[in-house]
Amino acid sequence: MKRMSVDRSLPLATVFGLLVGYLVYQFFLSDWYLALVIATIYAGAAYFYFAFDIALLGSHVEFKARSDKIGYAIGLFGVSVSPLALGAYTGSQESTIFGIVVWVIGMIAFLVLATTAAHRETTI
Repeated sequence: MKRMSVDRSLPLATVFGLLVGYLVYQFFLSDWYLALVIATIYAGAAYFYFAFDIALLGSHVEFKARSDKIGYAIGLFGVSVSPLALGAYTGSQESTIFGIVVWVIGMIAFLVLATTAAHRETTI
């Protein structure tokens, strides 16, 4: 596994996070605090992506048993539609719903990439 140095991965991740935060602030959420929170989540996810050379669309979670795969699929479906359901429930504007979707995707990406990086570190 090839690792990018912290001198390169941390600044790249910071720029990426700030760019995402700026775009969210400009187009979806008019609250700078929420945009900054989203920026930090994406900066953290980008750091693990750049530093550990993790495939973004690769398989990160694998189950052997069929029942485990079904349970994972059901839970993943719930996680993926929950921002839309929350937006519909609160009667939020479309831009706010998109902001919530960006936030949830960032959280999931951060948790998956950080966990994958941690598991790679323990196997080296």
